[in-house]
Amino acid sequence: MKHFLLSSLTFFALTSGVQAYGASSNLFNAEAVVDTTNMDTVKTEKKRKLTIKWSSDGDNIVEVERCNPCDSLKKSKGADFLKQKPKVILGVTFARFDLGLTTLLDNGSFTLSPENDFLKNRTWKTINVGFDVFQFGYRFNEKFRLFLSAGFDWTHIRLQNNIIFDRNTTPLSYTESDINYSKNRFSSSYLRIPITFEHRLGLDRDLRIAYGPIGGFLLSGSQKFKSDEEGKRKVKDDFNYAKFRYGAFARVGYQWVGLYAKYYFNDMFENSPQQEGLRNMSFGLMFFF
Repeated sequence: MKHFLLSSLTFFALTSGVQAYGASSNLFNAEAVVDTTNMDTVKTEKKRKLTIKWSSDGDNIVEVERCNPCDSLKKSKGADFLKQKPKVILGVTFARFDLGLTTLLDNGSFTLSPENDFLKNRTWKTINVGFDVFQFGYRFNEKFRLFLSAGFDWTHIRLQNNIIFDRNTTPLSYTESDINYSKNRFSSSYLRIPITFEHRLGLDRDLRIAYGPIGGFLLSGSQKFKSDEEGKRKVKDDFNYAKFRYGAFARVGYQWVGLYAKYYFNDMFENSPQQEGLRNMSFGLMFFF
């Protein structure tokens, strides 16, 4: 009777964990743990632990840890794991949502040169937003995976000066406006394509470190105005933004939230000698690692 009750409880907990897995929204890590201990007065204490976990990136796993004896899950010495097998990663996703600040580096300096002073901006309103929508790669084991992804990346520069960029001109040129704009936003959007080397650390592999090269193809440029005289107005053009940009990124996070930084090695604008050496760096918060 005693063994029957223990077996029933184990089966019930396992079934509940599997049902919870099926109902999961796959946005946050979750865990169901079954821990049964022989309570009889026997010479040797035996424990069995079953852990079912799933994560936001779709790398769902089932782990069984058998310790004989062991005090807690943190004691991995002597533990026997059913580990993840290598597998191909392929599919649509919504991950690595970036929300941060963008700053301009003028030949390595945070201070803009007189030639680029027209790009003086409002720091806390000059932002970077981006996310991945597709990924393809290979998970070598539970601690390391390599993948290529694709997504979108926006940079919005909130200008301080009342300038209007000229359309269809090379090099980049602008004119001063007599209108006092309450909002003057200079933007670019890119298709981003990073290659990610990702390491998962810790007992539950909740700590993640990722880095790698990143490239991007220009999708569009725009300038958006807001004033009492004109109301809201938007102009689209490529504004001599680099057609292709390349750089590097780094990410560190715990479970589904973290920090990121991106730096692009080539100039923001092409065919514009006055802007030579002007580059883009972004950093901030990241969600859904």
